[in-house]
Amino acid sequence: MQTQSSEIIYPSKIVSNPPMNLNADTNAESMTGDLCALDTPHRAGDVVLRDGSTVHVRKMEPSDDQALFELFHSLSEESRWLRFFSLGTDSALAAEARRETNLDRTFGLIALSGTEQRVVGHAFYAGIDSHRAEVAFTIADDFQGRGLGTLLLGQLAEVAAVTGIQTFEAEVVAANHAMLHVFRESGFPIEVKARAGQLHVTMPTSFTSEAVELFERRESIAAVNALKLFFNPRSIAVIGASKKRLTIGGELFHNLLSFGFVGPVYPVNPTADVVQSVPAYKSVEDIPGPVDLAVVVVPEKFVIETVEACGRKGVKALVVISAGFGETGQDGQTKQAELMRVCRAAGMRLIGPNCMGIINADPAVRMDATFAPGVPPTGRVGFSSQSGALGLAIIELANSLGLGISTFVSVGNKADISGNDLLRYWEHDEKTDVILLYLESFGNPRKFSKIARRVGRKKPIVVVKSGRSAAGARATSSHTGALIAASDVTVDALFRQSVVIRTDTLEELFDVAALLVNQPLPKGARVGIITNAGGPGILCADTCEARGLEVPLLAEATRDNLRSFLAPGTGVGNPVDMIASAGAQEYERTIEAVAADPNIDALIVCFTPPLVTKAEDVARAAVAAIERAKIDKPILTVFLQADPAPEIIRSRKIPAYQFPETAAIALARAARYARWRERPETTLAEFDNLHRDKAASIVASALGRGGGWLSTQETAELLSCYGLPLIEQKIVDTPEAAGEIAEQMNGEVALKVIAPGVLHKTEAGGVHLHLRGAAQVRAAATDMRDRLKAQGAEPTGFLVQRMAQNGIEMLVGVVHDPQFGPVVACGAGGVQVELLRDVSVRLTPLAKEDASEMIRSLKTYPLLNGFRGSAKCDVAALEDGLLRVSAMVEDLPQIAELDCNPFVVNESGAVILDARVKVEAVEPKPLVGVRG
Repeated sequence: MQTQSSEIIYPSKIVSNPPMNLNADTNAESMTGDLCALDTPHRAGDVVLRDGSTVHVRKMEPSDDQALFELFHSLSEESRWLRFFSLGTDSALAAEARRETNLDRTFGLIALSGTEQRVVGHAFYAGIDSHRAEVAFTIADDFQGRGLGTLLLGQLAEVAAVTGIQTFEAEVVAANHAMLHVFRESGFPIEVKARAGQLHVTMPTSFTSEAVELFERRESIAAVNALKLFFNPRSIAVIGASKKRLTIGGELFHNLLSFGFVGPVYPVNPTADVVQSVPAYKSVEDIPGPVDLAVVVVPEKFVIETVEACGRKGVKALVVISAGFGETGQDGQTKQAELMRVCRAAGMRLIGPNCMGIINADPAVRMDATFAPGVPPTGRVGFSSQSGALGLAIIELANSLGLGISTFVSVGNKADISGNDLLRYWEHDEKTDVILLYLESFGNPRKFSKIARRVGRKKPIVVVKSGRSAAGARATSSHTGALIAASDVTVDALFRQSVVIRTDTLEELFDVAALLVNQPLPKGARVGIITNAGGPGILCADTCEARGLEVPLLAEATRDNLRSFLAPGTGVGNPVDMIASAGAQEYERTIEAVAADPNIDALIVCFTPPLVTKAEDVARAAVAAIERAKIDKPILTVFLQADPAPEIIRSRKIPAYQFPETAAIALARAARYARWRERPETTLAEFDNLHRDKAASIVASALGRGGGWLSTQETAELLSCYGLPLIEQKIVDTPEAAGEIAEQMNGEVALKVIAPGVLHKTEAGGVHLHLRGAAQVRAAATDMRDRLKAQGAEPTGFLVQRMAQNGIEMLVGVVHDPQFGPVVACGAGGVQVELLRDVSVRLTPLAKEDASEMIRSLKTYPLLNGFRGSAKCDVAALEDGLLRVSAMVEDLPQIAELDCNPFVVNESGAVILDARVKVEAVEPKPLVGVRG
């Protein structure tokens, strides 16, 4: 959430401009030229600095001259010399501030901090000519070294690039090493030339992959440092601490004391002198020492004034437990915006509001700032919950399972600190091995996907995401929209591409976590099943194979070994059914034998209590086998009994499940994750033959008339810009002209009507196939026109297409989701698209591997791959089409919907027979580094 109203920046295109010097002694120049408003504005807002603090960035205005003068005046003599090449008198600095804020052909940004909204950073560029601009920066002395200059440079470059400025230039004093560091650390390739006492720096404004990676790395560092304020405070104040237990303020304060927080905990309560044997303070400002973290547990009407007091005290991290904000509707959202404004103005970071608190179970910190009952066990799981009530249950469940946590956060309304921030923190936290998330919504799903792909290479992320229903799905009018809008397939696509392990229930979340935390990842999908009863073994095997695991026949040597000590009649193929008479010794030897089999990657050991053998004996036997044989494969146990698993199993951190199916599902999810982690990182396709400028012009023209569906001609031209294979076709106005075109094509043609509002042309009688010659086409067009007019439609023309070779009809389409961005669908096409509903969905940008997996996951894929002796289709051509569509909608986010249906694939290639494209204006994208 933004602290102030998000500002939309409409920069201007610089057509021509004389060179200028940006030093303080330069005379202000009157600069003229035509200004062309951009169609792609950017959004300014809050940015997070390297130390985790925030500033607000907005466009510079002429009225900022006095604030800019105050920034110049506050600089040290050294900073003034490096910026202006002179010390500058007050009058000279004031003149320079007026000049820089009033130049006609410039664009600038300022950064604001503190309750007084002090200008702490300033950056601007001024045009040299239509493609070059000179750039300059001023950073307050107390904000230097915190990454602000680099962020402003990146934001200026982003704005400049879309205005046509291709190169930045700067004159830098030779001794200004800090400014050179800003340029070098930006990730942009720079060129430095030495002149007398100066350095001339040039750099491109287009973002390289290295620059993008470095800005993402800076965001990660900022998130880590911000969360250290919460997880490693030296002191804590509980504002609203209560003498009464069984109240939120009372339990939270008690938990901090009883868990043994290593620093001072200050109770703040205006009506009490002592809270739970600890001297209390009337206000946070009365506390004699510094306060790093404040936990606010006061009624909603007192929250803002409490937070303002925290700002005056110098608190840097806030956890607001209090409810009554964004979750309550419009009034609450207004209050939450005010809360964030106060926090930003004071430089404070916020978790919540409407949350249940945070935990750091590290023995060096021991902070339980929640009101949950029970002591959180220490372990290696980082957990975030968007639901406070579920968070309480989760901590209790983790306790009962012995699943220890490293850190826990109830994020509440996510007004500031988000799940993306936590992922970045846990990525670098050496005490966290597995990340668990309960999500109800996404703030920035595209950023989540990018971060999760990187984090998942190191640590598994397991998620429960609620809200699978179709409620609230956006109404769409295309085939693709109808397929995508009916469910949370976009969320599934996001998790699949990010290789986030999605579970259906909280119980399953912990089932998977227990395996990932305590066992090695399987090196393959081959499972050995050991049981003393046939039924559980069969259920386990069925679930394994249904979930993509294999239950292979054991090696012959293994089977011979098993026969040598198991009872006659035992099944030794896999599952190994030792029958009910098997005792603890048989379990021990069988586990060793199956684990040693080269055809097995993981074991599931099931025990159904018979009359004689005890679960505790089997558990001890399993532990003995694992320790003696030094088994390095994952082992899961199933004890089909009402009582929990034997203590020795839990103490040795061996996952135990009540049912064989749950064990198999947990293993399947771990195996799929392991397979992905072993794969090389995906690469995006690159195309050299694209005409991006022409495509942008087509879309801009359509938006100029209000957007909506492109004309048939515009659609054809747009697809051509991205090399998409549209069938040879001509557009005509009359039946007579259609006949003439058909004669010229000298072969079979298809005739399609062009009529606004007619989506399904076939059902409306607007498609005729296999026509030949002028007479047939002219008659069909006349009949088609008359029939549609009788139905109330108004045909505006006809499309004459050469008949394509027979092939498999597929669909390639896109819907632009407001949160997730472009969503690409591929599936069975033609008239059967909504009947079969065989579709695979991914989010852009697509990698080559994504396109391949989309196609091969379809139920209709065998039709493309030579089903029942038919010719194999050119699947690579369909993959290429998917990748080109992905590139197009990434470049042109204004494409709201797109249908290429049918997209016919045969042995010689692929061709699009019909296409529709709808364009709409889009929300401005935030400048680099801006939150939201």
